[in-house]
Amino acid sequence: MQTHEQFIQEMLKDPAVRAEYERIEREEMPMLDAILNARAEAGLTQAQVAERMGTQAPAVARLENALVTGKHSPSMATLQKYAAALGKRLEVRFI
Repeated sequence: MQTHEQFIQEMLKDPAVRAEYERIEREEMPMLDAILNARAEAGLTQAQVAERMGTQAPAVARLENALVTGKHSPSMATLQKYAAALGKRLEVRFI
């Protein structure tokens, strides 16, 4: 039986899988880290952020998860609401 790490290493041998993994690591993980760090700095749970945004906790969980899965890209309006709920503002930069 394979361990999780062995399974990942096996999957990464596929060039398409490796390319997507590297894209997520390069493009999406920094955004997720920024969002999760901002929420941690604010000392808020997903439920508390949701209440401040006028939504439900599962919506906040989906928002945070979307940046990892790439299944859904949150709108700028949603990200602005999230930032405001944390007492922050959204800034988008091209580097």
